[in-house]
Amino acid sequence: MGRPGTGSSTESVAAVKEFDDYDRVAVVTGADSGIGRASAIRLAEAGFDVGVTYHEDEEGIRRTESEIREIGRRVAVRRHDLAEPQHGAEAVTEMIDELGGVGVLVNNAGTGSSEHLLDTDYARWREVLAVDLDAPFLCSQIAGRHMRDAGRGGRIINITSVHEDYPRVTAGAYCTAKGGLKLLTRTLALELGLYGITVNAVAPGEIATPMTGQHEQPPELDSRAGYPIPRPGHAYEVAEAVAFLARPESSYVTGSSIFVDGGLSLMGPQAGGDLQDATWRAG
Repeated sequence: MGRPGTGSSTESVAAVKEFDDYDRVAVVTGADSGIGRASAIRLAEAGFDVGVTYHEDEEGIRRTESEIREIGRRVAVRRHDLAEPQHGAEAVTEMIDELGGVGVLVNNAGTGSSEHLLDTDYARWREVLAVDLDAPFLCSQIAGRHMRDAGRGGRIINITSVHEDYPRVTAGAYCTAKGGLKLLTRTLALELGLYGITVNAVAPGEIATPMTGQHEQPPELDSRAGYPIPRPGHAYEVAEAVAFLARPESSYVTGSSIFVDGGLSLMGPQAGGDLQDATWRAG
């Protein structure tokens, strides 16, 4: 017998599964290397056909494409430049059409910044926000409308950063974009929950990827004394969080950020109190 006011257990299970029939097609932006590539391959292993995008690294995306095909899944590839997000986001529409739908969108493509804010010119500021915030908004609109109209639910997963919460010197534009992406995630979660579409963020710390100057090399053990887990992370450790959020079984998780950072975000006050000089101000 079900609990009073909730109906039978069979009815409850049916209600939970109402939106579990979303297309087993995933779109992953920026899948030529690092977290995007690892996520695309992990989703293929989980039974998804995958649409992947890249900006410049054609060799990298062909490697991703080849591995997905070896797993036995279909793959669509598009080049796009999210510095022009309205045009770049069209790649999502093209891949949805080619693969016959979309059930999961992973907004991974991004760029960083390395200037103090007073030295950041407006063109650079706009480029970072276009790629890291405007493009996920537009891609989410495209995929979200398709999921809503299909009526079977879906998953939107945004790759943010520990810097969605914590600032860093010389990364002002990047931190601003990731903070905005966090609230975009949460607002979309509020608006799309009615349609069985969950929207979550994965917030990595330092991951051994080209973006952190560690090109596809394994994380060096015992190399980060200030991290509770004293090493950078591996892209596949982030991909596992993406795969969890993409699963039907994650249907009650929405509006959340999963930190995959080796405990780095726990160290703010601790690390600040342990600094012996002010060299951090230089970035």
